[in-house]
Amino acid sequence: MGTRTFSIEFFPPKTPEGMDKLRAARAQLSEVMKPAFFSVTFGAGGSTRERTLETVLEIQKQGVEAAPHLSCIGATRADIRNILETYKQNGIRRIVALRGDLPSGMAESGELRYASELVEFIRSETGDTFHLEVAAYPEIHPQAKSAQDDLKNFARKVKAGANSAITQYFFNADAYFRFADEARTLGVEVPIVPGIMPIGNFSQLARFSDACGADIPRWIRKRMEGYGDDNASIRAFGLEVVTAMCERLLAGGAPGLHFYTLNQAGLTLEIWKRLEA
Repeated sequence: MGTRTFSIEFFPPKTPEGMDKLRAARAQLSEVMKPAFFSVTFGAGGSTRERTLETVLEIQKQGVEAAPHLSCIGATRADIRNILETYKQNGIRRIVALRGDLPSGMAESGELRYASELVEFIRSETGDTFHLEVAAYPEIHPQAKSAQDDLKNFARKVKAGANSAITQYFFNADAYFRFADEARTLGVEVPIVPGIMPIGNFSQLARFSDACGADIPRWIRKRMEGYGDDNASIRAFGLEVVTAMCERLLAGGAPGLHFYTLNQAGLTLEIWKRLEA
């Protein structure tokens, strides 16, 4: 599919069984898609720090670039400096730099409050050692004061030294194209890669979307609700909708796709197969 960047996101498993399942999924995805990198999430306040490190090091050893998420909320500069040094020593060269969320019950946000400050700090500490990815929100971050403020916040992250961006998932391609166009008017020239969420379980998707502010268009929501417990129909409809959106994004100039797999290979592989057909 040309020179576009295709990547895949995992979360660090909590159990040995979960790690085995992730290894199997990763092997399938790696063999078929040959992604540019696998990203691995970082729990609120660094709660999965060790498991994130374990997962990215295993991926790296298998010859695929790994990109750990790194959030600044709840962390000190010394904490982040130590993490950066660990990643540097282990050959990690790509990081997804995020503000992150405070763990439940924690009141202090840490020494760095925003992703732009984290990007700036990483650059000041490590120069160009790392390729820095940041987050983008075509449908506006749920905590943003306004769409304009959110766009300016994104531009600040890029100006601070980000190399590229990955968006929150969405199901409205127009939202992505509008966001990308508006970002360009603010001087943002880095690639903005759409985040793609395959649809396999509607109740789970609705729960995730409500939490992160991703909009499920009414027509999709109503169709999904109408299928009830018919998981096969939900899966088939979800594949149709998401594949069509991916085709439109790529045809419209998107620089790649980033798949939120939830540590499963099947749906992402099926979308990939349909895109290649």
